[in-house]
Amino acid sequence: MMDVRPVAPEFAVAPQIQPTDMTGLAAQGFTVVICNRPDGEEKHQPDAATMRAAAEAAGLAYHHIPVSGGNFPASAVDAFRAVRTEADGSVLAYCRTGTRSITLDTLANPDGLSTSDLLEQAQDAGYDLSSIADRLEN
Repeated sequence: MMDVRPVAPEFAVAPQIQPTDMTGLAAQGFTVVICNRPDGEEKHQPDAATMRAAAEAAGLAYHHIPVSGGNFPASAVDAFRAVRTEADGSVLAYCRTGTRSITLDTLANPDGLSTSDLLEQAQDAGYDLSSIADRLEN
């Protein structure tokens, strides 16, 4: 069963999902899926091409914005923000645990929230992002 964690009205994060989850995500009202994992991060992880094919077969738009090693380059944050702000419907972002996805969304801040609101929103979804508070302030 998928561990989908709502973050904002049209945004949620999840740990690794499977190709077979795509039809269920579409049935839940998602229209866009973002993968934040690089291919080959773990041995049995489905690659981006497999996930894209499954998403598109379920009628979902798919975006691959991989980040790793705790690095969140401006290009990835900008790409994430663009997908979120241009999405027509609900977006689900996933990675191994959901932490990279919620971090990217928090750094992108597509809803223009204050730092305290961003951190509270992440906390409500089960993620402690207090370690990036200084980066959010700058």
